[in-house]
Amino acid sequence: MYTIHSSKIHNKWDNSLSPVLTIKSGDVITVESREASDGQVTPSSSPSDLLKLDFSRIHPLTGPVEIEGAEPGDALEIEFLDFATKGWGWTGVLPGFGFLANEPYTTPIDLAGPALKIWKVEREAIAKFGDIEVRVPSRPFPGVIGTALPTPGKFSTIPPRENGGNMDIKHLTKGTKLYLPVFVSGGLLSLGDTHVAQGDGEVCGTAIEAPMDVTIKVTLHKNAGITQPLFETPAVKEGDFKEYLAYPGIDPNLWEAAKKAIKGIIGILSSHMTPVEAYMLASAVVDLKVSQVVDVPNWIVTAYLPKDIFPEEIRPKLRLIR
Repeated sequence: MYTIHSSKIHNKWDNSLSPVLTIKSGDVITVESREASDGQVTPSSSPSDLLKLDFSRIHPLTGPVEIEGAEPGDALEIEFLDFATKGWGWTGVLPGFGFLANEPYTTPIDLAGPALKIWKVEREAIAKFGDIEVRVPSRPFPGVIGTALPTPGKFSTIPPRENGGNMDIKHLTKGTKLYLPVFVSGGLLSLGDTHVAQGDGEVCGTAIEAPMDVTIKVTLHKNAGITQPLFETPAVKEGDFKEYLAYPGIDPNLWEAAKKAIKGIIGILSSHMTPVEAYMLASAVVDLKVSQVVDVPNWIVTAYLPKDIFPEEIRPKLRLIR
């Protein structure tokens, strides 16, 4: 088994990069991943530190890794074997960034940030929101994982692409097999932006960002012919939560329906914490689901808030109707 240390990083997709390691099909490697800010956020950081971020350092990716025999038209199977967290993580709101950035409200709610929450991470991620201690199960995964792009040049890692990239799919966790297309010789696989947990949507723009070690098995499939990522996962279930509070957003535009759903959850949580704290918590735990797209002209996106993450005495107070 090989280990790639996080000193071997880059933060642009660039198919001219030299590989930091060459492996064979079937090899197992452990990849050390920095958190998304590349060390600019630490366990002792404050919200004002987010205003000083150097965005040219965002998304440090470890790699790239060359796979012997990989050629365009092939596919890499990435089996996630294990994740080892490092004891902490963070969620933040950066001014001008996020699903509700600069979003108008009928009542004044400040979601602009900067805002920062530092989590203690063990088997759970633990942090205080208002006076409530919240416990979120640790289900780590890489926010960014991908092969080199077919086009020469340097490309941002922020949008997901045909090579995978910044997909932020929370089911790419232990036991899942991800298939990535190969566009250049060697494949050139990289990963980073590791998350302890995330809600589907990652609405404030950050999940529970954290450094960790990711152990994967890489298998080459010749002439697979795929043109975008695919994955197999043992079970797609939203954790083992027993109870949810759900808010449907209804609108003729799916984008606006999703915004309405998240605003609804923020409104409910704001009785127990500040609105920007509610926004950060929603990013870490709330799942956005498309409930229906056929009953035109109005479509529905529903936001699901797991109540299990709160202390038992708080759960009855989280109500849609007061």
